[in-house]
Amino acid sequence: MTVDSMTTAGGWRGRFCAFIESPRMQKIIMALIVLNAVILGLETSATVRGAIGGLLVNLDHMLLAIFVIEIVAKLLGHGLKFFRSGWNTFDFIVVGIALVPATGPLSVLRALRILRVLRLLSAVPKLRRVVESLLRAVPGITSIAAILLLVFYVFSVIATNLFGEKYDEWFGSIGRSMYSLFQIMTLESWSMGIVRPVMKDYPFAWAFFVPFILIATFTMLNLFIAIIVSAMQEQTDSDHKEEMAAIEEAHADDQALIKREIGKVRAELAEIKSLLDQRRSG
Repeated sequence: MTVDSMTTAGGWRGRFCAFIESPRMQKIIMALIVLNAVILGLETSATVRGAIGGLLVNLDHMLLAIFVIEIVAKLLGHGLKFFRSGWNTFDFIVVGIALVPATGPLSVLRALRILRVLRLLSAVPKLRRVVESLLRAVPGITSIAAILLLVFYVFSVIATNLFGEKYDEWFGSIGRSMYSLFQIMTLESWSMGIVRPVMKDYPFAWAFFVPFILIATFTMLNLFIAIIVSAMQEQTDSDHKEEMAAIEEAHADDQALIKREIGKVRAELAEIKSLLDQRRSG
C-alpha cells in the first residue's frame, strides 16, 4: 500500500467514524434503542401479538439490522482499536447475542434480546458515568460485603443454637438461619412474620434481633451507600479534571497559534520597515 493510499484510507476512516459517532447519529441510535425496547415489551402481550405480531417481528429484525450495520461501521472505522473501549466491546457482545439463532435448545436466548436496551448505558453519557462510578466502587463494596457476610455467619450460628430446636423451618440450620436473617435485614415481614412468633417462646429474643437489624440494616447498608456516593463523587471530580485539562490544552494551543501569528506579523512589519529605510537612504 502506498503512502497516498494509506492517507486516503485513514482520512476515509476518520470521516466515517466522525459521521457514525456524531451527536445526531447517536441520538438516532438512542431513539431506535428505545423503540426496540417498546417493541420487545409489546411482544410479551398475546393480544398485541395476535393483532400486529408480524409487524412487530419485521420491525425487530429491521432494528437489529440497523444495530449490526452500526457495529460493522464502527469496526470499519476504528479497526481493531474498536475493542480498546470497554463500551464498544459491550455493544458488540449485546448485538452478537441477538444474532444467535433462537431455535431449538437455544430458544431461551430469544428472551435475551431485551439486553439490547442496555445499550442505552453506553449511548447516554450520564448513564455511562453512573456505571463507571459503580465499577469504581466495587473494591470498597467487596470489603463491606465480606464484613456483612461475617456478621451474617456469626448471627446465623447464634440463631441456630438459640432458636433452631423449636423453629426448625426458620433456624434449623445455618443456611436457613442466614435466609431468615436476610429477610429480617430487608425489613420484609420481619416483626409479625418471624420475630413476634419467636418471642412467644423466647421473650428476650428481641435482644438478639434488634442489634442484628441495627448492625446489618442501618449500619452496613449505609456504608454501601456511602461508598457508592464517594465513588460517584470521585468520578465526577475526575471527569471535571479531564474537562479542565482539555480546556487548558485548547487554550494553550490557541495561545501558541496567537504567538505564531504575532511573530509573523512582527516579521512582516520588520521587513516593511527595512524596505522603507532602504528607500529613504536611497
